[in-house]
Amino acid sequence: MRAVVQRVSRARVTINEWVSGEIGHGLLVLLGVGHGDTEADAIYLAEKIAGLRVFEDQDGKMNRNVQDACGSVLAVSQFTLYGDVRRGKRPSFDAAAPPDEARRLYEFFVERIQALGLRCETGRFQEMMQVELVNEGPVTILMDSAKTF
Repeated sequence: MRAVVQRVSRARVTINEWVSGEIGHGLLVLLGVGHGDTEADAIYLAEKIAGLRVFEDQDGKMNRNVQDACGSVLAVSQFTLYGDVRRGKRPSFDAAAPPDEARRLYEFFVERIQALGLRCETGRFQEMMQVELVNEGPVTILMDSAKTF
């Protein structure tokens, strides 16, 4: 399972001019599910993201997590995180999980984030979405449950 985590001052997802999810201060999480991913991968990433210390403390050091910073999470499914362009210019998405399994694990990830006490807004699975954000910092972290990076 892969995630692109961005510290934001605001972010929202719209679908056909309808706002699906919106947060102020917090984390935008673009989440991709790969073949072979399990609930353990979702739990690992949810806990890692919830504890990620990317918010500044009173001394200006990144020492606070999203909950300490009174922030929220916006989780957006993004299978293109498994796009592979090593063999050409058109991405192959063979490594992405099938839609039914990806939906199940994406929803499980959201449930885990909420179970950790965080407000979590979402996009909508398998929809064409517009994601707007103001990246604060900018701070962007790449995460992979297989710990490949």
